[in-house]
Amino acid sequence: MEKIETAICSVVIDKDYKSFNEAVKLVNSNDINKGLIKADIDLNDIYDKVLIISDDNVYKHMMKEFTSSIKAKYIYEYIVSPGEQSKSLDVYEEIMNYCIRINLSRKSLILALGGGVVGDLAGFIASTYMRGIDIIQVPTSLLAQVDSSIGGKTGINLGNFKNIMGSFYQPKLTYINVNSLKSLSEEEFISGMAEVIKYSAIYDYEFLDYLIENSEAILNKEEKYLYYIVKKCAGIKVEVVSNDEKEGGLRKILNFGHTFGHGVEKLLKISHGKAVSIGMAMAFKLSLDEKLISKEYYDKFIRVINLYKLPLKYDLNENMDKDHIAKEILYIMKSDKKNSFGKINLILPTELGKVSLMDNIDEEKILNIIRESQNA
Repeated sequence: MEKIETAICSVVIDKDYKSFNEAVKLVNSNDINKGLIKADIDLNDIYDKVLIISDDNVYKHMMKEFTSSIKAKYIYEYIVSPGEQSKSLDVYEEIMNYCIRINLSRKSLILALGGGVVGDLAGFIASTYMRGIDIIQVPTSLLAQVDSSIGGKTGINLGNFKNIMGSFYQPKLTYINVNSLKSLSEEEFISGMAEVIKYSAIYDYEFLDYLIENSEAILNKEEKYLYYIVKKCAGIKVEVVSNDEKEGGLRKILNFGHTFGHGVEKLLKISHGKAVSIGMAMAFKLSLDEKLISKEYYDKFIRVINLYKLPLKYDLNENMDKDHIAKEILYIMKSDKKNSFGKINLILPTELGKVSLMDNIDEEKILNIIRESQNA
């Protein structure tokens, strides 16, 4: 068990769920030292009730293993359908009503057991129920372990607008079992690798070499390499968030690939990871065209995306109007909540392992990149 902790974030990484209670003890160590909580901790010594929010897939494969590791008597479960459709106002209202029915109080705890969708949804529930109750994130997907479960971003979608309703609300703890990744399908795992690769572009160029040199072992989900990439990415995320919790500056680099990617994801209904991969490829091509990076760096990054079997372009069928689709993606990008003063804010690579915020790129150039990224 390893702990990454700052004043903002507490993350524990392990290889199973057996140390979960020990991790809870660590984040409550001040109260234990003061004698407010007994050392042999039971969750019900701290919380009157525990609600686990999960989805059908995780419920089938991990719920029993996880709950058997929890020391608590009063546990409730709410299971949602997997996928972005659960990040909706309707599902949010259903869970809120359930919380009321089981009499959750301000002394209750929500546990988010699942991927990014479950974490975002459960986090928003926790942040708004009775003006906020504690939540512990227990991410089970690669995307969630390295990114979305850390840093306190919560949210639900409204139509084509992703996370348009949300809050910054830090979890009491993020508990990561890296071996839960072994239950993921190849497609789910590869999708999550997009977020892993992202960190090499925004913060740690040497990590790019590691991903190239160890691609086979990582794709085979060898424990040693899973542990390393999760710890590396979680550590970067904690450092960035701890320096900029509310996304006023530095934290914006974590959106690399997402402005382009969200447009593709919402319009074409592809996975978040694949959309981010396409978005990063678009950003690199735009930087290359603007002479912000070298051709060598561009080629190296594209090589990594190819190594992990991620897409560089988005697919269109013969019935789709190419120009209309490109303009729709641009429209979604222009509606991104991170924009300001009517300008599209793009995170673009400018140096090896570094990115910068650009708000002065001509819209026609952006539209051309979107068009060039079509597979038709």
